[in-house]
Amino acid sequence: MNNTSQAISALLNEESTGGWLVTYADLMTLLLSFFILLFSISSMDLTKYKAAMSSIQVSLGEKAPPVGLLELIDKGQEPGILNVSDSSKGGGKILLEDLIGLRSKDIFKDVRRFVRKRDLSDHIMVSVEDSKVIIRITGKVLFPSGLAALDPLAGPILDDICEIAKQYPEYRIRIVGHSDNVPISTERFPSNWELSAVRATTVLRYLIEWGVNPHRLTATGYGSLFPLVPNTTETNRIRNRRVEFVLEKEEQG
Repeated sequence: MNNTSQAISALLNEESTGGWLVTYADLMTLLLSFFILLFSISSMDLTKYKAAMSSIQVSLGEKAPPVGLLELIDKGQEPGILNVSDSSKGGGKILLEDLIGLRSKDIFKDVRRFVRKRDLSDHIMVSVEDSKVIIRITGKVLFPSGLAALDPLAGPILDDICEIAKQYPEYRIRIVGHSDNVPISTERFPSNWELSAVRATTVLRYLIEWGVNPHRLTATGYGSLFPLVPNTTETNRIRNRRVEFVLEKEEQG
C-alpha cells in the first residue's frame, strides 16, 4: 500500500512539474514574438512602405500630374513631415497625417475637377501651405480691370467654390484680395488696398448669398503687400492680381 501511494505521489509531482514548464514555454514564446514585432517596426523598409501607400495620390496643381504621396518625402527631412509645393510657389511643411486627412476628404480632387471643367488651369491654382488648403484665382477671371463688381463669367466659378465650401463644413474660409503694385486712384478706390479689400468682401457676400455659413467666412485685402512673383512684367502683375480662398480646419474645442 505504501508503494502504491509513493508511486501516485511521484506521478503527481511529475505532472505538476511538466505543467509549469508548459506555462513557462508559452510565456517565453509570447515575449519572443513581442520583441520580433518591435524589431520589425523599428526597421521598416521605406521602399515597402512606399509600395503600400502608392495608391494614395495628391494633386497639387494643374501644371503637374498627380503625385504619389510618398514621392513628396525628401531624404533627410524630419520623420512625418512633408515639403509640399505647387508649380507657382514653394509650399510649407505639413504633417503627414494632416495631408492624408485632407486627401481623404477629396478637396484637391474636387478643385481639380472644376478647374478642368472650366478649362481654367492657367488661372486657378491649389496648394498646401502650413496645413492649409489655398485656392488662388487670378483677378481677371473674376473682376474687370480696376473694378470690384463681379464679371458675369465669375458666377459659375464661384458657384463651384460654394459647392466645395458646403461639402467641407469643418473648414473655415478666409477670402483674401491681392493686387499688383501699379497705383490706382479713383473716387471709390483711393489705393490698391481699398480695391483688394472690396473685391474680397464682394466675393464673401456672394458665398453668403449662395448658402455658405457666414460664421465660417472672413474677408481681407492686402493690396500689393504679398506678391507671388516680382511685379516686373505684365504677366507677373496678372498673377499677383488675385483672390485667395484659404481653407483651414476648425480647431476642435
